[in-house]
Order: sequence, then C-alpha cells, then structure tokens
Amino acid sequence: MQALPIFFNISNRLCVVIGGGDVATRKVAMLLKANAAVTLVAPQVCPELQALADAGRIKLMRGSYAAAQLEGACMVVAATDDEAVNEAVSRDAKTLNIPVNVVDAPHLCTFTMGSIIDRSPVVIAVSSEGNAPVLARYIRTRIETMLPAGYGRIAGIAGEFRDKVKAKFASTQERRRFWEDVFQGPMVERVLAGQEQAARDLLQSLLDGQDASANKGEVFLVGAGPGDPDLLTFRALRLMQQCDVCVYDKLVSPEVMELVRRDAELVYVGKARDQHTMPQEEINELLARLALQGKRVLRLKGGDPFIFGRGGEEIETLMQHGVPFQVVPGITAANGVSSYAGIPLTHRDYSQACLFITGHLKDGTLDLDWTSMARPRQTVVIYMGLVGLAQICEKLIEHGVSPDMPAAVVQQGTTQRQRVVTATLHDLAQKVAEADIKAPCLTIIGEVVHLRDKLNWFEPGTAA
Repeated sequence: MQALPIFFNISNRLCVVIGGGDVATRKVAMLLKANAAVTLVAPQVCPELQALADAGRIKLMRGSYAAAQLEGACMVVAATDDEAVNEAVSRDAKTLNIPVNVVDAPHLCTFTMGSIIDRSPVVIAVSSEGNAPVLARYIRTRIETMLPAGYGRIAGIAGEFRDKVKAKFASTQERRRFWEDVFQGPMVERVLAGQEQAARDLLQSLLDGQDASANKGEVFLVGAGPGDPDLLTFRALRLMQQCDVCVYDKLVSPEVMELVRRDAELVYVGKARDQHTMPQEEINELLARLALQGKRVLRLKGGDPFIFGRGGEEIETLMQHGVPFQVVPGITAANGVSSYAGIPLTHRDYSQACLFITGHLKDGTLDLDWTSMARPRQTVVIYMGLVGLAQICEKLIEHGVSPDMPAAVVQQGTTQRQRVVTATLHDLAQKVAEADIKAPCLTIIGEVVHLRDKLNWFEPGTAA
C-alpha cells in the first residue's frame, strides 16, 4: 500500500478547483456532494459550471491561476489541460501544505480520489493509486451490483440506536457481537423491503432482551422471470441466497434454480394442466406452515408473481396467519419472451394496446372475452394457451379477426432452448403441432409479429 486510504471531512470547508471544463465539472459535483464550499478558478467555464455559479452553489473567480487563490483552502484540485498550470498548482499547494490532486497526473498529487460507491452514510472508495483508474471504475461497478442501495438506510437506523446499544452493553466485544447478530438477522431484510419501522421494532425488541427472530420466519415471493437468469433482479438474487427452503414451480428454469442457495431445502410444487403436484390451496398453507416454523421461505415463481402467478392468493393466506412476507416483481413472460423473440408488444404502426390473457380459466374452460380479444390494432398475448390453441384461433376468426393475422408461439423463451413458430391464425395450430412445440409456451397474436424477421436478434433454436 503506497497511499493511506482516508475519509476527509470537507463539509463547509473551502475547496479550490482550477479549471472550467468537463473534468472540472465532475470534480466540482463530487465536492458539492460532500458539502464542500467550492471556489472555481478559470478564465472560461462550461455552461454546467456557469449554472452552478449563477445558482450560488459555487464561487466563480474568472481569470488565470495565481497562488494567492489557494489561501485558506483545505483541498485543491487542478483539472486543466495546461500542463504548466497544473505543475504550478501542485508546487504551490505543496508549499502551503494543502492536499492537492492533479487530474491524470499522479506524480503531481499528494492524494488521489477513489472510484466511489455511495450508500451514504456508508461510502466505499476504490483506488488504483492512479495507475489504472478505469480498472478502479470497473471494480466499483462490480461492487455496485452486489451492494443494495438500502444499505445506507440500514446504517442510518443503526446510528439511531448506537447510544442505546452503548448504554446496554458495557464492553466493545459485547457491542460488536450484538451488531453482528443484527446485521445477519431479519432487521436487514426489513429495511431493504422498505419496512423501516418494523426494523426499528426488531432492534428495540433485541435491546429489551426479547429474541426478535424466535419462531418468526418470512416468505419471499420472488418472480424468477421468463428463464434467462441474467434477467433476475438484484433483490431476487440476494433473497435466493438467503432462503432456508425454496418452494418452486414448473416454470422456473434450471439455470435460475442453479442460483438458489446450495444447502436450501427444495420443494417442487409444479403444476401442469389437469396435473397438479400440489393443489394451490395446499401450497398456500405450506408456505405459511414453513414460515411459522421459523424458516425463511423462498416462493420462486416463473415470470412475475402477480401476473397469472397466483401470488395474490398466496399472500392472502400468509396475512391470515400473520406471516411476514415481501414480494419481488419479476420480468413477466410477455415482456421477456417477446423481446427475445424480436416481437415488440406495441408499435405505433401496428399496435397501440396489449392484452394479456390466460389460456385456461380456473375451471379449465376456454370461456374467454372473445370480443375484447378481437379488437383491431392491439396485440394479444396468451399465457398457457397451447392445449386450446386451435380453438382460440377458430374463435378469434369467428369474432372477426382476419385468418391472415400473423401470430407466433414461443417455446421456453429467453433460454438457450427457445424455439419460435410464426404463422397466421388460419394455420398456426397446425404448424405448432408439426414443430412438436411443448409447454411452457407463450402465444402472441397481432400485426407486430410481422416485425420478427426484421428485429429477431436471439435465436438459439430454430422452428418454422
């Protein structure tokens, strides 16, 4: 380590920036974020810096650099493209014992600025000591993806309880153990789920000597998306790694299941038409029962839990049993599959509306709103419609949709097993049968299907 990493409190203290271009703008923005009192020195400035000066957020000194401009500063940044000016700023600042940073000139600096991950009051800085700033930014990006935005709120709530914890536990070791338990417990998930008062209540319960987590499990109702694991949300990935039990269904792809915590108990409750491994009512009760045993239960559902996923029924049961839960939306099949098939759901030349339909109702019938489905200039997306596909096409034609209306059926969309069949309403069912397409599938009907040949970008499998 050639440089000591420190966090420098510059709030309301004078920081001088020399330069008036884009680089200076970025440095000024960073200093203002830390509440510095910024003075900018430059003969000319870009519009963004002028706007900051006009708004009174920075002090602007127009003109050439002079050493006297550094008087009283706690920090100096040189961000000009004039090497002689940068060298002069560095020399003068060092003479005055003022920390100085010269952009892209490590040999002129007494400090460098790291690449920052801001989760205030949690702040992380990554530095390459000026050797490889692009690498530092890359590392920062990797950390950004792993660190939820809510960690700042967690630190803020912990700060509210700091004095109480200090009063409760006399030794540093006792306080450390307390906070370790807190940050590995349910309080963190309460904050990240937006339940900050519940998090405060948990902390207070722990301080009062109660075991806030005893016999209190939780259910994570998580949308697993249409199949491609890269389409999972950050929150989904985090909760998948925290569960004790994973209750999953047929629509969750094997690639997504690979990301579930390795030692979690796996419970398959997949359903197919007229072939239910476990009835929905039993699934609802299973989730509540497991959570009441104190387990963290991941209910992993293909697509989005609230779009034909019956997530609403499941959380109704959880509420009846007083089980805490959180819902994590997923990319629904309509969005993910249509995108990977190269078929936009709306397009100003073809479709101004999109209708989502489930291909079978609760009693297994096909008593659908055919009149609404047959309206012009819209896209109809049908979930779970493979078995009744021929009848769907016939009914739409009966209700006025042209037999030549383009349509597509997409099998296992967004995965490496994706296959797409395109046809017209007249011959779609026949072509799907000839291609031996199997569930899970999504059917898309509308003029937008014309665009597939032009917009198709993802085609690991082939079909008609």
